[in-house]
Parts: sequence; C-alpha cells; structure tokens
Amino acid sequence: MDVIKVSAHSRSTAVAGAIAGVMRDSQYAEVQAIGASAVNQAVKAIAIARGYLALDGINIVCVPEFVEIEIEGNERTAVKLIVEPKG
Repeated sequence: MDVIKVSAHSRSTAVAGAIAGVMRDSQYAEVQAIGASAVNQAVKAIAIARGYLALDGINIVCVPEFVEIEIEGNERTAVKLIVEPKG
C-alpha cells in the first residue's frame, strides 16, 4: 500500500480525490504529513474526501498517530492519518 504524502503546498482537493480513489479500491488509506501546514492540508483533504465518498454511501473515520521517518539521514516525526470505513 502506498502512503499518500501531503506537503504544505498540496492542493487539498487533489489529495481528497486521491484518498477517495484509494478508499474505493482498497477500503484503507494512509496519509502522511510533516509540519503544521501539511497536517492542516491533510485534515482538510480528509474532510473533503468524506463528502466525495458519502455520495457513494461510504462513511469514513480517521485515526491519527505519530511515526518516525528518515529523510536524508535525519529522523523526523510525521503524523500518519489512517482512513478506514466507519463501522
């Protein structure tokens, strides 16, 4: 499963479309963001994706967690948002 990586400059509607597409295909998505602005874009994208998926009768929930990742030899803390069907 590929992780959907979100930056501060990501368009929330584009990320929402990616989340909705992955959810329709596999019923599970992981969204990863580093930094406050990136997390903001990711949360907005999940809210938008929820609307897209509601049209298909799919209700989603989001479970956040911290993960440590390595970027160019440096360890960074990212927020991973796990998106799953509700229920």
